[in-house]
Amino acid sequence: MKVNFTETVLRDANQSLIATRMPFSDFKPVLEKLDKAGYYSLECWGGATFDSCLRYLNEDPWERLRNIRKACPNTKLQMLLRGQNLLGYKHYPDDVVRAFIRKSVENGIDIIRIFDALNDVRNIEVAVDETLKCGAHASGTICYTISPIHNLDNYVKLAKQIEALGVQSICIKDMAGIMSPKEGYDLVKALKANVKVPIVVHTHSTTGLGFMTLLKCVEAGADVIDSAISCFSGGTSQPATETLVYTLKQYGYEVDVDEKVCKEINDFFKPIRAKALDSGLLNPVVMGTQTDALIYQIPGGMLSNLVAQLTAQNKLDKLDEVLLETPRVREDLGYPPLVTPMSQMVGVQATANVLAGERYKNISKEVKSYIKGEYGQAPGKVSEELQKLVLGDEKPFTGRFADTLAPGMEEAKAYLGDKATCEEDVLSYIAFPTQAEAFFEKREADRKNTFAYTIKRID
Repeated sequence: MKVNFTETVLRDANQSLIATRMPFSDFKPVLEKLDKAGYYSLECWGGATFDSCLRYLNEDPWERLRNIRKACPNTKLQMLLRGQNLLGYKHYPDDVVRAFIRKSVENGIDIIRIFDALNDVRNIEVAVDETLKCGAHASGTICYTISPIHNLDNYVKLAKQIEALGVQSICIKDMAGIMSPKEGYDLVKALKANVKVPIVVHTHSTTGLGFMTLLKCVEAGADVIDSAISCFSGGTSQPATETLVYTLKQYGYEVDVDEKVCKEINDFFKPIRAKALDSGLLNPVVMGTQTDALIYQIPGGMLSNLVAQLTAQNKLDKLDEVLLETPRVREDLGYPPLVTPMSQMVGVQATANVLAGERYKNISKEVKSYIKGEYGQAPGKVSEELQKLVLGDEKPFTGRFADTLAPGMEEAKAYLGDKATCEEDVLSYIAFPTQAEAFFEKREADRKNTFAYTIKRID
């Protein structure tokens, strides 16, 4: 049996360990080796990379993608997309979703892993449809979580609904690293028995389960697994590529990944990791094993956000109370999986409850929108008391929220005018308006300075 590998160092590993702060210039020299390593795909875009490029790195995320594509002509490039939320934190109209996917494929993306934070299939329909129309690979995604309402039968039912959309693979996305080896084995086995498309498994090393879980998932028939080159693996990142390649080859699995090239790749990234450790960008804490996540189901990125939020308010001593409050808020909201944007919403609300000394004294705008039905169908029953606080005697919206949104592309084009040099600029603005406009202004200033310098040299 053949097992394929998706390398995450350019996206999720870098996002999980150093908050997606790795500039293109850091990894540009190693792209040729990544292209020759024998990976099934390179996860290199989507998730938080887009926001980080504009907000922190002063990079055009589209140009970054084109540069990766140019340097890696032989390997499939993969991105993570939040369904109707794209790469942001709210629903976007269908014309924006279709345009974003079309441009992603045109600029170099081959595989789009599409998920919805609530596992509401209605919120991935348009994204899957446009991905297929563009000739790219649509990988439908199950956000894995544990609760009284999430079980094997429901996951199989969800997988069948996703497969019916026409996806070419189904990914199990275990964002908190809480899927045990037995749970992973049982779920993959059940999916292989009930759907025909390949099964991909994504997990994290947060709780220490990752290696064991991936091995058992492969034994159950998983076709593709996600891993990270070793010096950017472990902790809140993925299990190490080289270790898994070594182990699976010993068990007789066919693996195309070249271990010699992996060593060259790892040697390249070691100084980058050392620099991140020296600067404090890489906190050794995130490299450790956090078994509390098995209780709270809090992904590493969410935990980092909670710590930062409490530190900013000089309330870090309240962290244990917030951790205890988080699963209570999640239960009140109908057990949503803790993945972006739900993880942020639940974490912020839990923090507000603790700091106010009273539950739901202050309810965030996002939680109110969620209870109104603007993010999709809650997996379970939302607390009646909480619904009453937000809705009064009204009923939540039960339709597909994107159907209520007016088209967005033309309005954004009209607003931007000459600031936008292409359709990609328009999409950057729609996704992150403030960050994109600041980037456009700096880009224009740099262009003028370069032009003035050139004229001066000619004179």
